[in-house]
Amino acid sequence: MRIALSDRQLDLLCHVVEEYVATGQPVGSKTLVDKAGIGFSPSTVRYELAELERFGLLTHPHTSAGRLPTEAGYRLYVDELLARPESKPTDLGIELPAAHAEVEEALQATTEMLSQVSRLLALVSAPPLRAATLRHVEVLALQRDIVMVVVITSTGGVTDLRYSVPDGVDPGLVNWAAEYLNERLTGARLGSRAVKLAFDEPGLSLRERSFLLVIRGAFEQAADEDRQLFVGGAAGLLDEMRVEEIGAYRSLMEALEKRAALLDVLAQRTDPRRPFARVGEELEQPGLRDLSLVGATYGLTHQALGTVSLLGPLRMDYEKALYSVRSAAYELSRFVEDVYSED
Repeated sequence: MRIALSDRQLDLLCHVVEEYVATGQPVGSKTLVDKAGIGFSPSTVRYELAELERFGLLTHPHTSAGRLPTEAGYRLYVDELLARPESKPTDLGIELPAAHAEVEEALQATTEMLSQVSRLLALVSAPPLRAATLRHVEVLALQRDIVMVVVITSTGGVTDLRYSVPDGVDPGLVNWAAEYLNERLTGARLGSRAVKLAFDEPGLSLRERSFLLVIRGAFEQAADEDRQLFVGGAAGLLDEMRVEEIGAYRSLMEALEKRAALLDVLAQRTDPRRPFARVGEELEQPGLRDLSLVGATYGLTHQALGTVSLLGPLRMDYEKALYSVRSAAYELSRFVEDVYSED
């Protein structure tokens, strides 16, 4: 249940979070009065901090120390950031490749720039190959009874599979299949109905249909290729590590070895029109619950293709992180719009 705070309490909570993120030190009432210039008396600040602690939004290491945010406090602070009107994203200076087919290079460049800007772990999920379009198909006779099919997609993905043809490979049929599939499928989405119809075309002869049935698996395999995750900033993240965060960082390094778990986190349903944040326990995956993730989706006007995210400790600069992922997602969206418009 969301805690209802007064404007003054919310203002104080935001100041505590931002001061703690900046310094890593518990925040006392004197610091808030002197540095934040909040305009409240010290007694009022002490009272409200006690109330925020009673609500479970702040805590303190020991009696004489200042306060620091709890996981619930970070969550409420992030909700306040997400509720603010969004300004137009600006250019982060990501050097995306001039050749629009080089999607992987663009995703890697994005992770590297994001990690440099934020000093957090940058994660960018690649578009699913089902969203990719077919650029070219090769059908090649390798041996008397072996044929190879090569499927090249707009994202730069290449799938090549070999198939056994017990009755022997007919070179004429191989050439026909390559021409037919390129004519019918160039520019079609891998997971679209157009692909299915090409193999189920009523006008095909029995001989043609039988051969296409043998090699059809190459297209299904291309559509079901493993998801890709681009990661940047692991080394830089360790430079920022504090002693009390060693456990969280150790868990993060272990999670990087299991990228499928991270992809599952990024694939959780979100509103494609808005940036998002998951704090602590909301990440659900074992090993990630001492961390926070902020992200934004990128893609086409009508379809989200992937996610740009930053992962780090609970004590992160959420405002900067949200701004960074929004800007990066905006730039990647413009890039992939050009890629897919060429198909």
